[in-house]
Parts: sequence; C-alpha cells; structure tokens
Amino acid sequence: MIKIMALVLSLLALPLPAVVEYHPFEDPEKEQTYQTLISELRCLVCQNQTIADSNADLAKDLRQQVYEMLQHGKSQQEVVDFMTQRYGDFVMYRPAFSIKTGLLWLGPIVFLLIGIFIVVMLARQKKATRQIELAPKQQIRLNEILQQGDEE
Repeated sequence: MIKIMALVLSLLALPLPAVVEYHPFEDPEKEQTYQTLISELRCLVCQNQTIADSNADLAKDLRQQVYEMLQHGKSQQEVVDFMTQRYGDFVMYRPAFSIKTGLLWLGPIVFLLIGIFIVVMLARQKKATRQIELAPKQQIRLNEILQQGDEE
C-alpha cells in the first residue's frame, strides 16, 4: 500500500507540460515585428502586463490577432493603429505623447517642480527666522523680565 501511495505521489509531483503558443513565421523580420508588438501592447484584463507576458484569454486572442494581421501583410503601424482604434490609447503599454496623455507624461515633472519649490520656500523661511540681535537696552529689559519670572 505504501509503495502504491509513493508511486501516486511521485506521479502527481511530475510537472505537467505547459502549452506553448507557436506562431511560425517565414520571415525573421515579421517574427521580430511580432515580438515587438506583443511586448508593446497591454493586456486589457491584467492591466500591468503586456500581451506577451499575460496568460489571459484576451491576451491570447490579441496575440493571435496580431499574428494574423502580420501574416496578411499589415505593417507594425497598421497593427498599432487598429488596436488603438479598437481599444483606445490604453492598449499601448507606453502611450505616445499627445494632448490626451500630456498630463500622464508631464505630471511627474510638475509634481517634482512643485516639491522643489516648497523645499526652497521652507529653506528661505527658516533663514528668515534667525535670531535677531537686541539693542543693549532691550537685552537689559529682557533679563529683568526673565528674573521676575524666576522669582515668582
């Protein structure tokens, strides 16, 4: 019985073969274009993965769509245009700079500049709060007030 259980457990421990997508290309340039495209298109389900990295069904469908479009003679730009027209700029993992995406690209720079401005203003304010030298009469009066406070 122990031998049977050991056999069953060892069989269960064997790795299952992974299903690997294979898209044959006659032209190595098309294959390179395919690899570039699937690494630049975002998986709409996973959101922080490219369709090359994702195992979602939609990513598989998009990879197949890209493959078929390239096999039908579409250029890289035509595939990108089709995908952005169909799914919007969000499908691009690194969206191009445009009026729509300006805040996305310029936002971090604006916040950095605001932060630097705040730090400079605080540093200036700290310099402005330096000790002020008192006139001799004022210093005597201050000492008198402090002594009265100590006596009470």
